[in-house]
Amino acid sequence: MKIGLYFGTFNPIHVGHLIIANHLAEHSSLDKIWFVVTPLSPFKKKNSLLDNRQRYEMVYRATKDYIKLEPSDIEFNLPQPNYTIDTLTYLLEKHPKHKFSLIMGEDNLKSFHKWKNYELILENHDIYVYPRISEGTIETRFNDHDKIIKINAPIIELSSTFIRTSINDGKNVRPMLPENVWEYIDEMNFFK
Repeated sequence: MKIGLYFGTFNPIHVGHLIIANHLAEHSSLDKIWFVVTPLSPFKKKNSLLDNRQRYEMVYRATKDYIKLEPSDIEFNLPQPNYTIDTLTYLLEKHPKHKFSLIMGEDNLKSFHKWKNYELILENHDIYVYPRISEGTIETRFNDHDKIIKINAPIIELSSTFIRTSINDGKNVRPMLPENVWEYIDEMNFFK
């Protein structure tokens, strides 16, 4: 089975994440998309994150009605901070019959050369890249790489940071979130 790994803190997961993941599930050779809820990204400060289980619960609620989309807490028990190469190594040992690919925005591809063991990732895994509006350029070596598959997905300019700030400012963000995720955030009083 071909699994696309969509890594993120999902703090919170929003409709943009679902649109991208569902587009890949329906318009690529991937069989399933796993939303890998990251406990601590090497590039983010932990104090701005909700609890791991609360973020996993939001991803679970957001994906439960989609057959091809699944939440994953695989990184919760791995050493922190989590590096993608370590997670991939662990997943290959645990699921040797699956083929794992990465899903990332074009903005992440621009800094991919800074990732731990990025050459090894590229050697062994496809990378599905969806378009993002961002500064900077993609390194030439990544432009025509046979392992990098550029997806013609909708450009979604929506961020979890914007949603958190808007909630804190008392703004209505309900249309930006799956209904059951909005209900959970509202019930738990998150981001206020």
